[in-house]
Order: sequence, then structure tokens, then C-alpha cells
Amino acid sequence: QVQLAQSGGGSVQAGGSLSLSCSISGDTSIDTCIGWFRQAPGKEREGVASIDSDGTTIYTNSVKGRFTISQDNAKNTVYLEMRDLKAEDTATYYCATNPRCTLINGGPSPFEPNDYKYWGQGTRVTVSS
Repeated sequence: QVQLAQSGGGSVQAGGSLSLSCSISGDTSIDTCIGWFRQAPGKEREGVASIDSDGTTIYTNSVKGRFTISQDNAKNTVYLEMRDLKAEDTATYYCATNPRCTLINGGPSPFEPNDYKYWGQGTRVTVSS
């Protein structure tokens, strides 16, 4: 069993910055990827960023250059730093684990929600224009 506890988020004006944290406990495999997803009201859940055990990262196009995913293995925590936030970034953000995953730039999309087994509780990000 794996548990994910999220923190961070909140409200900010457009152009501002926020950060999210995802603390992971339990038995994770060496091939685990951690992904950040978001879901806006009335929209499907979409992948935002993912990181694998080697530190390879992949971002969805809309956040490239603005969001940074990172991990602190000593703290079993994954972070999502968000800057230059836009109104369209407003959503509930979730972290999740994919237990069998290796990220390859230019490879298959790592953002299929069904590939992720354990999910955090979600945290709200609101960006006002």
C-alpha cells in the first residue's frame, strides 16, 4: 500500500507562483513514476508533469517552461513548482504513482490516468486574471 499526502496550492494572481508537494509513504517499486495531474471543473483529468526514478521529466506542452517537477528521494517527496501561472491553470491538482514506468523523451505519453495506481487527495490551485 502506498499513501500520498499533498500540500501547497492556494490562490494567486496571474503571473504569480505556487508550489505543490507530494509526500509518499509505503512500498514503492524502483520503477515508479510520480505524476502530477489536474482537473478543472467540467473537464477531464489531464497530465501535467511526470518524473521517473532516474530523474527524467516530461511535461505537457501547456506548462513547459513554467512548471518544474522535482523529487527529493531522501524525503520521499515530489514537488511541482509553478510560475507564470495563468487563469487556465486553475484546477484541482493530484499527484499519483505509476508503479511500472520509465520515461522516454519522445516516447509514449506518460499521462494515462489508468496507469497510475495510487493518488493523493488533491489540492486546489486558483489563478485569478
